[in-house]
Amino acid sequence: MQRNFNHTTILTIEKVVDETPTVRTLYFSDDVMSNVLPGQFAMVWIPGINELPMSVMISKETGKAAFTVRKHGQASTGLFNIKSGEKIGVRGPYGNAFDVKEGNLLLVGGGTGLVPMMRLLTHVKPTDNVTLLIGAKSKDEVFFETLANELLKNNPHKVIVCTDDGSYGEKGFVTDVVEKLVNESHFDGVYTCGPEKMMYKTVQSAHSKGIFVQASLERMMKCGVGICGSCCVGEDLACKDGTIFDGTHLSQNKEFGYTHRNKAGILEDY
Repeated sequence: MQRNFNHTTILTIEKVVDETPTVRTLYFSDDVMSNVLPGQFAMVWIPGINELPMSVMISKETGKAAFTVRKHGQASTGLFNIKSGEKIGVRGPYGNAFDVKEGNLLLVGGGTGLVPMMRLLTHVKPTDNVTLLIGAKSKDEVFFETLANELLKNNPHKVIVCTDDGSYGEKGFVTDVVEKLVNESHFDGVYTCGPEKMMYKTVQSAHSKGIFVQASLERMMKCGVGICGSCCVGEDLACKDGTIFDGTHLSQNKEFGYTHRNKAGILEDY
């Protein structure tokens, strides 16, 4: 029987890996989720708690996928606390995907925004020259650096880590490095996912230079299919129109980088 993506499929967590003190990756078997396109997401149900949108993490094993979660609110903490052998519900995949260019590529990920960047790395050509920027608050919160180098072992590439406190890699915000790189080098495509202020500055830097740039927006999502309107960003619905938007479109969106809606749907400043 063909799977209905809008119906919840119950899956068993098979392995849990601690990435940092606040971030874990939960692995499971599922052919559908293992083959999602870079940028697509799933709605994940934590039994007895809530449902939340999650980017789908890659797995080295065929037919498996994962969710990488940082404990923060009630739902994300509930998912973080799921143990091997316990069950979650998944529906989707939803959303569009990154338009992967060829040539010199710049990927910018902050926190768990690195998840779609890792999947995007599995879609680049061996001839592409790839620069990946990883943003974190401190050394303890850096993850996926080793994995990124492994995924890019056949590409000309650089993986640059930036920490806010300078405890590892380059000190300062990842967006400072973005601005420097786009001023010094030609890129055929820039891709970003992470905190919205970081994405906003990345999109601005690239778009002002006429470089193709796409960002994966994160918003409050309750349905994932464009019905509830919780994830609106100006005139756009992040779940249905995105979550991937390009720089030209985002430059015309008055909410991107400035405001978001809380759980009650009230507009708040970043």
